[in-house]
Amino acid sequence: MKQRFRVGGMSCAACSAHVEKSVSAVPGVSTVQVNLLAGSMTVEYDEAVCDAGKIIAAVVSGGYTAAVDDGKQQSAPAQSAQADEALGEMKKRIIVSAVFMIVLMYFSMGEMIGLPLPSYAAGMDGMFALALTELVLTIPIVLINRKYYINGFKTLLHRAPTMDALIAVGSGAALVYGIYALVRIGTAPTPEAAHSFMHDLYFESAGMILTLVTLGKFFEARAKRKTGEAIAALMDLRPQTAEVIRGGRAIQLPIEQVQTGDLVVVRGGQSVPVDGVITEGSAFLDESAITGESMPVERHVGGTVIGATVSKSGYFVMRASRVGDDTTLSQIIRLVEEAGASKAPIAKLADKVAGVFVPVVMCIALVTAVIWLLAGETPSFALTRAISVLVISCPCALGLATPVAIMVGTGVGAKNGVLFQSAEALENLHNVTSAIMDKTGTVTEGRPVVTDVQTWGVETEELLSLALSLEKRSDHPLADAIVRYALEKGAKERRVTDFEMVEGQGIRAAVDGVPCMAGNQRMLLANGLALSRSMQELGEKLADAGKTPLFFAANRQVVGTFAVADVLKPTSRAAVRALESMGIEVTLLTGDNKKTAQTIASELGVREVIAEVLPQDKERIVREKQAAGRRVAMIGDGINDAPALARADVGIAIGAGTDVAISSADVVLMKSDLMDAVDAIRLSRQTIRNIRQNLFWAFFYNCIGIPIAAGALWVPFGIKLSPMIGAAAMSLSSVCVVSNALRLRFFKAGERVKQAGDPIVLPHSEQPNPSETAKNKEENVMEKTIRVEGMMCMHCVAHVKKALEELPGVTAEVDLDGGRAVVRAEQLPDDAALTSAVTEAGYKVVGIE
Repeated sequence: MKQRFRVGGMSCAACSAHVEKSVSAVPGVSTVQVNLLAGSMTVEYDEAVCDAGKIIAAVVSGGYTAAVDDGKQQSAPAQSAQADEALGEMKKRIIVSAVFMIVLMYFSMGEMIGLPLPSYAAGMDGMFALALTELVLTIPIVLINRKYYINGFKTLLHRAPTMDALIAVGSGAALVYGIYALVRIGTAPTPEAAHSFMHDLYFESAGMILTLVTLGKFFEARAKRKTGEAIAALMDLRPQTAEVIRGGRAIQLPIEQVQTGDLVVVRGGQSVPVDGVITEGSAFLDESAITGESMPVERHVGGTVIGATVSKSGYFVMRASRVGDDTTLSQIIRLVEEAGASKAPIAKLADKVAGVFVPVVMCIALVTAVIWLLAGETPSFALTRAISVLVISCPCALGLATPVAIMVGTGVGAKNGVLFQSAEALENLHNVTSAIMDKTGTVTEGRPVVTDVQTWGVETEELLSLALSLEKRSDHPLADAIVRYALEKGAKERRVTDFEMVEGQGIRAAVDGVPCMAGNQRMLLANGLALSRSMQELGEKLADAGKTPLFFAANRQVVGTFAVADVLKPTSRAAVRALESMGIEVTLLTGDNKKTAQTIASELGVREVIAEVLPQDKERIVREKQAAGRRVAMIGDGINDAPALARADVGIAIGAGTDVAISSADVVLMKSDLMDAVDAIRLSRQTIRNIRQNLFWAFFYNCIGIPIAAGALWVPFGIKLSPMIGAAAMSLSSVCVVSNALRLRFFKAGERVKQAGDPIVLPHSEQPNPSETAKNKEENVMEKTIRVEGMMCMHCVAHVKKALEELPGVTAEVDLDGGRAVVRAEQLPDDAALTSAVTEAGYKVVGIE
């Protein structure tokens, strides 16, 4: 049986590991998955051997609380309220701690830097009053951060010490020793004797530890605000009502009341409420949220439609086949939940060592006291040395090592447009070995654009004017791309009458009284128009390149062809190369068709491409790569990517994508630039390197300071660690850690280089047949292709282009990736002149065709 539980009291990765260990030891339990941020646990167990009560008892015995999850998804507002409450409580602790800490530092350290103390606390007569004031100021800091003591000592009792235990022991020792010194000051027989204990007040050390560690914990608390947002965003996609035909009439019903077999009406612009099959009508559906298909798809009678997709145009009636929890959207929601719960939280490096460091330090302190007592020293001396060991091992630097570096790293990332949604994301990203990229909206622009325009017997201006006039009245998604392009080129709109849309084919109208039409090849054939061989070849070539050809006709003559496609973003190819140079395997994963996916993969230079996959397939592929030992980063932007983003070791969402993708991801690229994913990985690696350096300095300090505090130099040299020197050393270790972390501020994002031909707009390689396009101005233009070696960047391209176009009448197009230049002119110079121009620009000609 598989059962989900709610677990309370966990505060770090060591806590979740201890819960998992405790439950795994219960007879009959096969697997345990603990989600720290969500406070949940999923357990598979044999009901014949074990039950929920035994599992809960195991969690409770480990020092935490547990209850069976009732299975009801907590509402998004409730989850948000809980997260905000936790963050607000953390802010309150920081503010109170900081206020009392500042005043405490004034009383404890102010006199050293020349600040005057109040008269009641000044001089030899005010020593006890000063010590008592410091204690009074420390108590509020201790009380408001008492959670560290409760959790820390609880984990010590259960022999599973965490970072909280380290904080509790260190600050507790400083507090106890300070109280001891306060008592000795109050009971000292002379002022001189009392003054010898003034330097043994460690109240500021206890307060500083709690304040700084709380500040670090605050950044971890921010990650919990994201819990449940992905599910809430997914739920928002589903319409709240559906128009259902019952008893011969259409009525509005809550979506929960739709039943399998119901007839549901969907109109243009509406979301499909449930999964089903069309029984009447047709429509163009935007399925990109579910399948990743960038272009709207046409669905006719008998076609399957998916809930949460959007009807862009048309009207249809569908028979509901899957409702409620059985719909595709509900399955995606379930996958996001399960993947989020199964993602093991990263164990902080400080938490990993806390289990060893805390008991070792306590043993050293105990052994120190025993040895000095056996050596004949006074109990006061032995106790002083033991507590000195505990005080000097205060985890100030150790506690700062990770959170300060994380704080600086996330800040630098945000400055460069990379938003890390949790500390775990920044830590996990450094060891990624495989990057899986969605296509639509991630490596491509995510919307159709005009890539090619070919005229057949008319001027380009005339074709653009015709296309603008026809398509401006169409609600077809591809029409937007053509209208945008025509307006950018300054086309003029003409008078249109008798406009008519033909479902599945295109549009018809009279433009300035001339009968015109625009659409696919079916439109032309249905109206008795035939394409010439060159037109057919061009259409096939465009289709093979993953583009959609649209034909325009006027007065029963084909006058032009537009090609529309989703093109690469300017930096996508450079990002892929950068990832591969970092030793990261790149895979293109998309719900789009194989032909289009392969075309995009070829332009990107990606070797592995997986096409025509559904959301659950994407999540499955991520799991398969993880099972093969890969650390996977999933980069996507759509709802269909949400399960894979949640399942991956690190989910990276494009900032222009859906709220669901952003909520499911660990990292968000706010500028929607794929090169930012490269910068995120670089920043993660530098941050982890910085954390390891910080931990080295923190432990180096302890390795040197603890033996001295224990009295290692007392016998040979008569030197014992002065409390002031100990406090200074502890502060110095913190300064080293913070200063080292601040070096991350100098991180520089990589340079953006726009790749040649990316996106490809209006190539002129396709020229019409002279016999069919007598009016084409370029029918007599000559063309040659020059193979060029030595071009390395876009500056090289500009140099070669400039050199060639300085020749009389020559125009040139230079392709960096292909290593070639195409030159055109009515009268081309000879090969020697072309070679000389390129050579003088500093490059080598290896052939002319």
